[in-house]
Amino acid sequence: MLSRIFPVASATDPFHILRQYFPELKPGWAPASHGLHTRALGVMMKKRAMEHDEEPLRIPITDVFDLHTVQPKEVAAVVEAYLEEANRLGLKALRIIHGRGIGVQRQIVRAVLAQTPFVIAFDDAPPEAGGWGATVVRLK
Repeated sequence: MLSRIFPVASATDPFHILRQYFPELKPGWAPASHGLHTRALGVMMKKRAMEHDEEPLRIPITDVFDLHTVQPKEVAAVVEAYLEEANRLGLKALRIIHGRGIGVQRQIVRAVLAQTPFVIAFDDAPPEAGGWGATVVRLK
C-alpha cells in the first residue's frame, strides 16, 4: 500500500541528500503518499534550522528601511532596534516603509516613534516617496 514507507533503491535514492543532514533517516526511507512522514520531516528540518541559526542576520543600516519582509509580530522590536542603530550611526533623516494596507503596521511604527526620546518628528512621506505607505522621521 502506498500509504506506508516504501524502500527506494540506493542507486536511485532521491533522498540521499536529506540523509546527509538528517542521519536519523534510514537508507530506503521515502515519504509516504499520504504526507504523514513528510510532515515529520518538516518538523525535523525546522528544528535543525533553529539549532543552526546561532548568528542573527545582519542588515545594513541606511536611511530607508522597508518592513515588508518583517513578520508583523516583530515590527515593534525591529523598528526600535533600527532606530537605535540609525541614531548611533548619526543618521538624521529616515524613511520607514510600512506599506499602505489597512494601517496596522503604520500604527505600530508610529507608536514606537512616539515613545522614542531621540525622535524629533515624524509624518507621512511625500507622495513620490511612498505617501501614507511610508513614514519620514527626523532624529536629534
